[in-house]
Amino acid sequence: MPHPRRRRLTPLPALLALPVSLALVACGGPVEVDVPKLSAADQTTCDAFLDDLPPTFAEQDRVEIDPSDAPARAYGDPAIVVTCGVGKPKGFDLTSSCEQADGVGYYIPDEQYTDQEADLTLYAAGYRPRIEVAIPASYRPGAVAAAMSVLAPLVSEHLELVEPCDDGG
Repeated sequence: MPHPRRRRLTPLPALLALPVSLALVACGGPVEVDVPKLSAADQTTCDAFLDDLPPTFAEQDRVEIDPSDAPARAYGDPAIVVTCGVGKPKGFDLTSSCEQADGVGYYIPDEQYTDQEADLTLYAAGYRPRIEVAIPASYRPGAVAAAMSVLAPLVSEHLELVEPCDDGG
């Protein structure tokens, strides 16, 4: 007959492992995203744009979002989030300097551009509807160039250029 103490201790490793597995499930839930208000036309445009996004982005697999019908896609953990239909970014105007990729200008707020340790949000700000890509600092600098390259043909195909930005040249 097993020792009583041993019988009580045997399930302990399983009990200790339980909260860890529950924590992993809790952390792996959908990425919460903001839902911008869109006109019917912008919603249609955003749907087409988002449907054409690839299943991987900056070498990260697509993950679920909440709400699932938001005009957004998320990739990786921490998540890179692409949102369609966002408002005009603070600081963006006709004189704003932009990074160019395949003919598409992307606005990056100055304070984020210079601080490589900061999370970064880039915008296809001169287009309608506007696209925002939130990139966690852990993916910098490679994900920024990858995001601009992947998005450029889709932005050109689906969105309307309404306010070009200066490429600094």
